[in-house]
Amino acid sequence: MRQAKVERNTAETQISVAVNLDGTGVYDVSTGLGFLDHMLEQFSRHSLMDLTVQTKGDLHIDGHHTTEDTGLAIGQAIREALGDRAGIMRYGHALTPMDETLTRVALDLSNRPYLIWKVKFSRPKLGEMDTELFREWFQALSQAAGITLHVEALYGENNHHMVESCFKGLATSLRQAMEIDPRKAGAVPSTKGVLGGSL
Repeated sequence: MRQAKVERNTAETQISVAVNLDGTGVYDVSTGLGFLDHMLEQFSRHSLMDLTVQTKGDLHIDGHHTTEDTGLAIGQAIREALGDRAGIMRYGHALTPMDETLTRVALDLSNRPYLIWKVKFSRPKLGEMDTELFREWFQALSQAAGITLHVEALYGENNHHMVESCFKGLATSLRQAMEIDPRKAGAVPSTKGVLGGSL
């Protein structure tokens, strides 16, 4: 089973994360930010990754450290659960409609982190969460998990729909990329024989 547990403790946040990449989308999430909890629940359900997240952060300051560090911890757990990434499909992509919104996500589990984020919001907050923090979460996740990740909101008006389609698109794409391909017979999906490092 591809599973991992991560503990991340700093002066700003205390975080415990557990993932099972071969789960059924069961989640138990508490970050202190209701909107982020909702998005992480969507992320788990649509990736079919079992996800446990318990975060205590310095929300008396703002949500930045809680959001970023939670992304880092989840990303680290995904990286550890993937191991050497042998046999995985490696690539995933999704077009995710949500009412008037359409988002495109494409990713490569390359072990070379990179984020392209083309999402513009018209509101500064959703619930108690600053909309600028969503980019920080995606950046932290891609960095810690080793994902080349492209996220683009092609169009949309409702900011809630836009964010949710980004998370659902990530989940769907990640589910594809993490799948084991029986035709690869356990081989690392790279001509180099390893994932990461230079192109």
